[in-house]
Amino acid sequence: MRHIIIGTGAVGGVIGGLLASAGKDVVLVARGRQLAALRTGGLEVTTATGTVRVHPPTAAGPQDVELRPDDVLVLAVKSQDTTAALTAWADRPVAGGGTAAERLPVVCAQNGVDNERAALRQFATVVAMCVWLPATFLEPGRVSAGGTPVPGVLTVGPAAQGVDPDLVTAYARDLVDAGLRAPATADVMAWKYRKLLSNLANAVEALCGTTRDEAAAELAGRADAEGRAVLAAAGIDVLDEAVHDAARAGFTMSRLPGLEHTGGSSWQSLVRGTGSIEADHLNGEIVLLGRLHGVPTPVNAVLQRRARQAAATGAEPGSFTAGALLRESVG
Repeated sequence: MRHIIIGTGAVGGVIGGLLASAGKDVVLVARGRQLAALRTGGLEVTTATGTVRVHPPTAAGPQDVELRPDDVLVLAVKSQDTTAALTAWADRPVAGGGTAAERLPVVCAQNGVDNERAALRQFATVVAMCVWLPATFLEPGRVSAGGTPVPGVLTVGPAAQGVDPDLVTAYARDLVDAGLRAPATADVMAWKYRKLLSNLANAVEALCGTTRDEAAAELAGRADAEGRAVLAAAGIDVLDEAVHDAARAGFTMSRLPGLEHTGGSSWQSLVRGTGSIEADHLNGEIVLLGRLHGVPTPVNAVLQRRARQAAATGAEPGSFTAGALLRESVG
């Protein structure tokens, strides 16, 4: 099995780097300064157990990779970039005949729940991954993950019927060999909806700079309550809390001593000035379902809109107060 990491940022870099350090066959797909750094000095991955530097093959895009029948495409781009990435890879030929969309599995190593639906529109075989991984993009060529006692918990399973369970098992085994915890389950989307609820606070952290003061915690709590009400109205199964807690037993997400303090993925998007943010696919998913099922979602709508505007205008984390966002949501 060869792992083609499409989007070697924080999450993709940690997963790809740890797989490579375990001797797995990996190709890192990146662009810009990240690609230049990977080609010059390889990829440095720091976890609680130490630092490794790996030098797997790199690619700027699908045109640089001769696809093989044993390839797995690991989609690690942000949700707003999913459609473009899928389209770029779908019709690439695979050795022996057929295209990537026809013959190769795609693993959605991403937050949100819409990536799998997007992938299934083009790819016949889609594997979902629920990502609990405190990954940080430190600088081009350097990433970290502060989870302990393992860097991350990556639950995998079929996104739809027809996925060979042996494929999921083999893929999970490679992740375990790389030092990650990787439960395989048939109800992986229930896990991803549970993670979606946690990710609703990403926009709070990005906009307010924290989720820990009283007003920010209230804002995040209201977003979570809206999310739970919407999922219940939509009849969507969410992972049982006892099962969730058991799977993450003993796992702690933290930052590594001596490395730059950073926030989550949305916070990092504002810091890096990427111009886009995942809020449309996180808070926006709740807003969408709320509109479809007649459930008001004013807090998530404000967070979605303000996060999108912050990314588009180059605003820094902490540019809003939680109190102002709460007032706007009831305005």
